[in-house]
Amino acid sequence: MVSIKDVARRAGVSVGTVSNVINRPSYVSPDTRARVTAAIDELGFVRSESARQLRAGRSRTMALLVLDIANPFFVDVARGAEREARGAGLGVMLCNSGHDPAVEAEYLSLFAEQRVRGALITPADANGANVASFRRRKIPFVMVDRVEMSDELCSVSIDDEVGGELAVRHLVRAGHTQIVFVNGPLTLAQCRDRLAGASRVIKDAGLPAEALTVLEAEQMTVASGRDAGSRLLGLANRPTAVFCVNDLVALGVLQAMFTAGVRVPEDVAIVGYDDIEFASAAAVPLTSVRQPAFRMGQTATELLIEETGEDSAEHQHRRVVFQPELVVRASSPASWRR
Repeated sequence: MVSIKDVARRAGVSVGTVSNVINRPSYVSPDTRARVTAAIDELGFVRSESARQLRAGRSRTMALLVLDIANPFFVDVARGAEREARGAGLGVMLCNSGHDPAVEAEYLSLFAEQRVRGALITPADANGANVASFRRRKIPFVMVDRVEMSDELCSVSIDDEVGGELAVRHLVRAGHTQIVFVNGPLTLAQCRDRLAGASRVIKDAGLPAEALTVLEAEQMTVASGRDAGSRLLGLANRPTAVFCVNDLVALGVLQAMFTAGVRVPEDVAIVGYDDIEFASAAAVPLTSVRQPAFRMGQTATELLIEETGEDSAEHQHRRVVFQPELVVRASSPASWRR
């Protein structure tokens, strides 16, 4: 690789002069600056950002660690983060834990080794040990899609209990009394909260607890949704409505219904969660609980930039909780009668 010494030799100047041209061009005369710039172009010199960061003690890279980059929800979070970071002159290192705490631990160590400016983290480790260890490294970070109750961190999340309420209240008001909730792993706070909201609606409506049957999907994917759809069709009391923990699972359930010749929404209504782009584009457009994923990524990055900027001493940690919104489409009409 071409070094700064090579540039200095070609331009006939000192290494310090080349450094000034790169970092403080106003310190160098126009003629010298032109000669050094020409040498840089001729040799194809590219300065080492890592070396610059070590000297300055300040990185221009932030990290984003998500649970599942195959989920369009996290893609939208990443887009929001990238948009805000780019506006501040920062790059984003995007990493995917795949819900695996061991992979998460590896990436958190990598972030520390790379001396990232800060990180946005959606944790995979249910007991929080990885995040606790990362916190001891004194690298600023913001929790995304998690509520952080500590006053020592910022967090950006959605009120998932309200989201669960919105979905099941919509189904109950439409006349459904046999509802299946296809949930994800209960180790995830989002899954627990959505179940809590759904269960509260059943209780408040005066329905028996049996009115809500819970099936747990191994993963929150289309394939897991197809499997759950096949299982719910074998239940003794076949449901007339299904609420799914996310839209990918809901799309899988929808596929299972089509394969079995079950009509949606005439025989079974389906409600998803996240309102990803594919929800509205499905063969039967999905009703879904919308999360402002793009705004969540933007807001989390704003908080991180504020915490790591020149005015970081004035930063105060905050918990930002967005409210979900129900988007009703053809998969679950407002009224239903068998």
